[in-house]
Amino acid sequence: MKTSGEITSQSLPPWRRAVLKVGSNLLAADGGGLTPRYAEALAGFIAASHADGREVVLVSSGAVAAGRALLRQHASDSGGLVARQALAALGQAPMIALWQSLSARPVAQVLLTHDDLRNRRRYLNARATLRELLQLGVLPVINENDTVSVDELKLGDNDNLAAIVAALVDADLLLIASDVDALYSADPRRDPAATPITHVAALTPQILAMAGDSGSVAGTGGMRTKLEAATKAAAAGIATVLFSGREAATVQALRDGQLRGTLIAASSSRMQARKYWLRHAPAASGRVRVDAGAARALAGGRVSLLPGGVLDAQGEFHRGDLVEIADADGRAIARGISQYGAAEVRRLAGRHSREIDGVLGYSYGDEVVHRDDLITMDSPVAPGQEISA
Repeated sequence: MKTSGEITSQSLPPWRRAVLKVGSNLLAADGGGLTPRYAEALAGFIAASHADGREVVLVSSGAVAAGRALLRQHASDSGGLVARQALAALGQAPMIALWQSLSARPVAQVLLTHDDLRNRRRYLNARATLRELLQLGVLPVINENDTVSVDELKLGDNDNLAAIVAALVDADLLLIASDVDALYSADPRRDPAATPITHVAALTPQILAMAGDSGSVAGTGGMRTKLEAATKAAAAGIATVLFSGREAATVQALRDGQLRGTLIAASSSRMQARKYWLRHAPAASGRVRVDAGAARALAGGRVSLLPGGVLDAQGEFHRGDLVEIADADGRAIARGISQYGAAEVRRLAGRHSREIDGVLGYSYGDEVVHRDDLITMDSPVAPGQEISA
């Protein structure tokens, strides 16, 4: 296969928060189990990013490979779902231990399922947890919860999981590290004339046709799943980077803001995609009415709606619903995703955020609507692909 040394270097897009997906091929040891051989350089990239004030969420494969090595004499070769579930449960601990051994920051394990991302309340809970972990300076390490997933509801592979997580945490960039250094015009293992494609402006059917199947026994995803993940990320306004995690020079270049791999552009900016969805998606029948001070603050942009500025909640809506926000005269001034249901908002109206736990007996956060989930009605928005927030 051609090496990354033959690939032209280009600048990484500017980013503040990224999701880094690390494939099984970079963690699996030749004799079984896990090895830090390639993970060490990637951990160095994460540390350097933290030092620059950036945030990284890690989506890591490798649990099944680790479990198989620990229980080699009993591990089934059938590849069945139940066997993989047992191996994943066994291998999660050593996989997390590997990343903790390479990180000066605390590492937190987060296991997600299809239901966590389909159910609106659980989706918001997962997002709130990840936001809090990032605020605490923790490195979240995410994997699919294979132990409880059923075949028909599995997320499928960690490439696509990483794209979903990138949208979940409002990432600016999706980085996919594997044993492949770029997208090629054909399979470079079989076609010596294959050439690397360093920039993809749009994922056309012709581009997707260039992807082959998985070439590894350790992982579940090939180039096809990477491009599927990039398609999901692009729709959410997130660019995707494909690079070789086995090339130390390539990983070092990333620390310097340079990419030796493939950059797949987003279909629109992340903020444009999200604001377009907030502007045009159907809202719940209920609404939140705010006082004049809150209305002025919201008009200024980039502020959250706190309970102290709320007058009341009209109609019915649930936590996670998209609701209209109106001023005291009933004029719609904003839209956003409510962290609380209508009944809860009525009880919190006019209260200070520190009173939430005392009033409700629990808290989903200080904001009724977080600024990342809110758009004012006069905010400029560029049309793009609608996405699930």
